[in-house]
Amino acid sequence: MKIVFMGTPQPAVPSLKRLLEDGHQIAAVWTQPDRPAGRGRKLKAPPVKEFGSAHGLPVFQPEKIKTRESISLFQSHQADVAVVVAYGRILTKPYLTAFPNGAINVHFSLLPKYRGAAPVNWAIVNGETETGVTTMKMDRGLDTGDILLQAETKIADDETAVQLMDRLSMIGAGLLSDTISNIENLTPVAQNDENATYAPLMTKEDGLISWELTAGEINNRVRGFQPFPRTFSKFRSQKLAIWRAKVIEDLAIKFDKPGEVLVSNGDDLLVGCGRNTVLKIIELQIEGKRRMKARDFINGVRPEVGERLG
Repeated sequence: MKIVFMGTPQPAVPSLKRLLEDGHQIAAVWTQPDRPAGRGRKLKAPPVKEFGSAHGLPVFQPEKIKTRESISLFQSHQADVAVVVAYGRILTKPYLTAFPNGAINVHFSLLPKYRGAAPVNWAIVNGETETGVTTMKMDRGLDTGDILLQAETKIADDETAVQLMDRLSMIGAGLLSDTISNIENLTPVAQNDENATYAPLMTKEDGLISWELTAGEINNRVRGFQPFPRTFSKFRSQKLAIWRAKVIEDLAIKFDKPGEVLVSNGDDLLVGCGRNTVLKIIELQIEGKRRMKARDFINGVRPEVGERLG
């Protein structure tokens, strides 16, 4: 099948790779323009561009896609279908109807749950125990198109958003392969809008910890808000990011206020949270410093029992 692939970040690469392995003709790869990155703010190519260029595929990076020139360019590819995986732009009707089989999207949730830009992060933050991938026929709504195929997977108790996204990107590549191979025989199923939930882009403020939340809720945020915005608090007027943590069950320690340091010894940095729950901080980072284990933080900073975070 002749395909135009539209995607930008690393999680889109396995899908493009799988389409090539399946023998499809990639007429064009559309991706976001190069953006400044790193401390030097040098232009960096998106992972999809790097992969496409390395495999000799024609790559296009229009700054604007609603112009006549961009639409005409897209239509000129004369493909059978467009495949969209985390492209990062909202497609208008001329794109959705340019090819006989329209546009197929790989979305990293079990639609209609978690429509939007950050389904993997919010699934973890909200304490979901399972998620998955959906392929759908795109329409003009926000992830509202008819479902083609779905694949489910469990979310591990200690899995971060980065780790889960890596797994889902591989699951999605396989699901896309099945979808394209059987496109003529699949019956699209309309989504039930009443069951829809939304997963908007995170803001920096989302990462600020409220110690009134339970240890489980905070730990879900630690896992889900990676790599951005991360979960963070204040300690001795310094920003403190938490990278890894664990809920401690059945620990009989009394404390007065959430955010209080309960234990600070060896590898154990325990903090009281809402509803008399306890969080063990395993890995953390003081602003301007490297990530470190709790033991190194305890030995260097020497937090005292009774001090408070936040």
